[in-house]
Amino acid sequence: MERCAARPAPEEERRVRANAREYNEKFQYASNCIKTSKYNIVTFLPVNLFEQFQEVANTYFLFLLILQLIPQISSLSWFTTIVPLVLVLTITAVKDATDDYFRHKSDNQVNNRQSQVLIGGVLRQEQWMNVRVGDIIKLENNQFVAQADLLLLSSSEPHGLCYIETAELDGETNMKVRQAIPVTAELGDTSQLARFDGEVICEPPNNKLDKFGGTLYWKESKYPLSNQNMLLRGCVLRNTEWCFGLVIFAGPDTKLMQNSGRTKFKRTSIDRLMNTLVLWIFGFLVCMGVILAIGNAIWEHEVGVCFQIYLPWDEGVHSAFFSGFLSFWSYIIILNTVVPISLYVSSQAPALSLSLSLLISLSFRSPAWVLSPLAPSVEVIRLGHSYFINWDKKMYCAKRRTPAEARTTTLNEELGQVEYIFSDKTGTLTQNIMVFSKCSVNGHSYGDVQDMVGHKAELGERPEPVDFSFNPLADPRFQFWDPSLLEAVKLGDLHVHEFFRLLSLCHTVMSEEKSEGELLYKAQSPDEGALVTAARNFGFVFRSRTPKTITVHELGQAITYQLLAILDFNNIRKRMSVIVRSPEGKIRLYCKGADTILLERLHPVNQDLSSITTDHLNEYAGEGLRTLVLAYKDLEESYYKDWSERLHRVGSAPEAREDHLARLYDEVEHDMMLLGATAIEDKLQQGVPETIAILTLANIKIWVLTGDKQETAVNIGYSCKMLTDDMTEVFVVTGHTVLEVREELRKAREKMMDASRSVCNGFSYQEKLSSKLTSVLEAIAGEYALVINGHSLAHALEADMEVEFLETACACKAVICCRVTPLQKAQVVELVKKYKKAVTLAIGDGANDVSMIKTAHIGVGISGQEGIQAVLASDYSFSQFKFLQRLLLVHGRWSYLRMCKFLCYFFYKNFAFTMVHFWFGFFCGFSAQTVYDQYFITLYNIVYTSLPVLAMGVFDQDVPEQRSMEYPKLYEPGQLNLLFNKREFFICIAQGIYTSILMFFIPYGVFADATRDDGAQLADYQSFAVTVATSLVIVVSVQIGLDTGFWTAINHFFIWGSLAAYFAILFTMHSDGLFRMFPNQFRFVGNAQNTLAQPTVWLTIALTAVVCIVPVVAFRFLKLDLKPELSDTVRYTQLVRKKQKTQHRCMRHAGRVGSCRSGYAFSHQEGFGELIMSGKNMRLSSLALSSFAPRPSTSWIDTLRKKKGCEGSSAGSPSGAADKTLRV
Repeated sequence: MERCAARPAPEEERRVRANAREYNEKFQYASNCIKTSKYNIVTFLPVNLFEQFQEVANTYFLFLLILQLIPQISSLSWFTTIVPLVLVLTITAVKDATDDYFRHKSDNQVNNRQSQVLIGGVLRQEQWMNVRVGDIIKLENNQFVAQADLLLLSSSEPHGLCYIETAELDGETNMKVRQAIPVTAELGDTSQLARFDGEVICEPPNNKLDKFGGTLYWKESKYPLSNQNMLLRGCVLRNTEWCFGLVIFAGPDTKLMQNSGRTKFKRTSIDRLMNTLVLWIFGFLVCMGVILAIGNAIWEHEVGVCFQIYLPWDEGVHSAFFSGFLSFWSYIIILNTVVPISLYVSSQAPALSLSLSLLISLSFRSPAWVLSPLAPSVEVIRLGHSYFINWDKKMYCAKRRTPAEARTTTLNEELGQVEYIFSDKTGTLTQNIMVFSKCSVNGHSYGDVQDMVGHKAELGERPEPVDFSFNPLADPRFQFWDPSLLEAVKLGDLHVHEFFRLLSLCHTVMSEEKSEGELLYKAQSPDEGALVTAARNFGFVFRSRTPKTITVHELGQAITYQLLAILDFNNIRKRMSVIVRSPEGKIRLYCKGADTILLERLHPVNQDLSSITTDHLNEYAGEGLRTLVLAYKDLEESYYKDWSERLHRVGSAPEAREDHLARLYDEVEHDMMLLGATAIEDKLQQGVPETIAILTLANIKIWVLTGDKQETAVNIGYSCKMLTDDMTEVFVVTGHTVLEVREELRKAREKMMDASRSVCNGFSYQEKLSSKLTSVLEAIAGEYALVINGHSLAHALEADMEVEFLETACACKAVICCRVTPLQKAQVVELVKKYKKAVTLAIGDGANDVSMIKTAHIGVGISGQEGIQAVLASDYSFSQFKFLQRLLLVHGRWSYLRMCKFLCYFFYKNFAFTMVHFWFGFFCGFSAQTVYDQYFITLYNIVYTSLPVLAMGVFDQDVPEQRSMEYPKLYEPGQLNLLFNKREFFICIAQGIYTSILMFFIPYGVFADATRDDGAQLADYQSFAVTVATSLVIVVSVQIGLDTGFWTAINHFFIWGSLAAYFAILFTMHSDGLFRMFPNQFRFVGNAQNTLAQPTVWLTIALTAVVCIVPVVAFRFLKLDLKPELSDTVRYTQLVRKKQKTQHRCMRHAGRVGSCRSGYAFSHQEGFGELIMSGKNMRLSSLALSSFAPRPSTSWIDTLRKKKGCEGSSAGSPSGAADKTLRV
């Protein structure tokens, strides 16, 4: 395992010599050894303890343990602290040891796998860990390239070809071809390879999966190397019997490992708020400790000094001041339950497994009396919410057999607070199943079907599809509706023939023939596969390829073209070309690409044809089709020979190779002849328009970020109802310079403000201006949309213009960014995160969406046609965009509601429990004496109050799931942080302090003069402790019953079971049996039986419970009556509907027949949810709901939204307008 050491210094270039281990070892390249384990037998204990005590919580509790071991400070036994702490450390150590054991086992399994390595001219079975840079390895069919990044030397296929799948690298399952350079492709046997001593000089290790640059020096010649010659770790060898490769990068230097950096851990806004609250609470704890310490010093100086004979100071205490100092630390221990330090830790660590969480819940973090099991409870709740998402059958896609998956458990409640959704288009809003729909050839458009009258036929009126039975190699799944195109092929139209010839030649598709005539195409993109399939059905069948040839069956005749060059596609060129030589010897370049690129590279003679084709392109784009332009160019033999030589020289250049290649490609791709254009349909996914409409009603803004052209993206926007004809205006920003973009954005803002002034009457407009809004955009009336191109967006994202762009975009209802790069997608998301301080969600399905998904607060991956790269980078995944509605409005909203209610109740019950000690300090001489029995303190948070709040946090809901979908406005409280914020926190704290005051002073006042049935004084410490403890358990149990909005059998069992457990444990702890066995530990013998037998005690408990609970009930009743929340209104409408159904059912049973009028009213209410789900008249939903309540139910939300907008803009945005426009 020593070989697993890291390389000491970074490289500037890599030199690798084949079959020369001694030469390569002097560079100290990383080995192929895998080491993921952290410990061994000697280092486990010290290293593991060091790691555990690096956690804030463990160090904090160790400090408390040390304090408790000091007799002058601690008022409780040391074992109540050290036993739970040691137990937690032991459990964690066992877990870490188990995990590391499996890591060792996995490492050994991987490192000891066998590979065939050429050593001394003989193939030997060698362990992977012993593979070195410079070794030559043999791979066989269907074998993973798992050892290293290899330079392909030779293969079993002609011309050194081999086929690979790269799903582990880029998520694409289609086959790709790699080829050995000709000089090494001939090295087919081991004896030749053993004599191979070529040296490779190449780039240092990097994470660029699609690029590789290097040069092979052999036999006084040099040969350029590219990514097409490399087999990267993670790919799989397919359809190739064997191949040999030279190890270039090994172990951590491989491109796959270079890309496996740590994913940034995402934290919710509640976690971030809790970090602040923890600091506040700790400050409050210190203040209480100081107050009680000062009280102790004063009491000892004024009163305690007079009782030194009876109450002498502890050994070492010689003054009242020092006594107060020790008292401070004693109270820090006793009052520590107010500090949920465990939540601070859990917010920085991933969720534990359910079993581990439950285990830790029973013995968490030092003495249980010191700390409640909040962290494991939070993790159990989050884990439960994640399982609900995974188990949701309504988010299961039966067609793909794909369930929804929560890939993280730390962000569930953040799903209930999303304000911005950034969506890809292709494969996310659309199906990414491409269909060849229309085409334009030589100025004639094909694909529109006309009826007998000559009008365009509708979908339902279309005749039978075109019959391709004449072609035995046709794909039976392909359908086309215009028979005139097939007639043109059969009639020998030369332009149509050349059109399909281009489609059959200009591509990188791989063909696999499973049986005679059964072709299977493996395309790098669905678009390319659709184009080649279309050519196949119209008689131009791509049959096979080699590195130098392409075989096409043209109308039944096999023709082999010599492949001279492939000018590959990239995001900058936006086009692809091939240069082929026909059997007649004619050299021709075929090119296909984006219209914006190709139309400007045509020969001037194409001007008229270009104008007609452009009209067709606009027509196709207006229908939402994806378009490409096709062109060709004949090349002279002499020109091609010169160009080819220059290409070869540039390919061998060690520097700036790509720039030189781009210039050569651009040179030859000019003065081309236009053939036509293609139009491919990418249909919308099911339910996309309805989902967008409902999410918009939930005040979620949806931005589409796509690489498609503007016309296609805009048409998809209309199709999915993001853009509508009712909009006031759709602004299109297409400027090519900074000044043009700034001017277009300025004009857009001016138009919105002018329209707002003209629409608003004087009163409403002045009222809006007087509400301390710093941006006039806040008062906009009307609906607007913004469409911006990629080149304009590049300027808009510059530092001096990004705020202007954000203000304009956020004032619009819909935003569509076209022709954007993956980096621009991430930049747009980061811009909104930076200035809006809003929760963002990014959703996509392809590798180009990964950066956007990782940048957003929440990333959602669609498991679609573009592989699994987006899914692997995501936090949540499912197969269809429509499931996003349920993920947010049901699971997200419920998770946020449950977590907020859990936290509020948690702080309430802990302050109610802890503050009793504070009040008691004023009546016990500030001696740090606890009120409760130490075992009650230990079990309070573990047994008596943990399970009920856990059940509420997992199962609670305010309205059923169908109501959450019907009334999207229910989602807004999460966006405004209404359910748990600093204000709600202080309310919970105030209620807890109020409860503690009554909990202490009511029994204290009663016990001052109360007597037992036998006339003896009731007031003793033990009876008082039992009375207060019983009152506390009953009050907090009733309180959680009031907080629970959805009762299940589990809630009943946990709440009443916890009460029963309290009394059972109480009587057991105070029994004679335990006292006889452990007289020093169970000193409250018989106290529970004696105390709870007194009617006065029960009256005191009842009075305390009533006084604590009645104000809460009264406040909630008044709030429900005077200012109901929207969820209250929804529940009320649900009760009304149930009552009406019951009455209607009773009337039917009684034989009464209702009038048509009453029947209409009943059916109208039943259909209200369907009306909302349909997306029609959705804006009336809140107004209709408000008729059931005395006051409009959403006015308070609007007020708080404006208030939040004002505060957020002043705090987080450099321009106040930038933040306010979000809140409108």
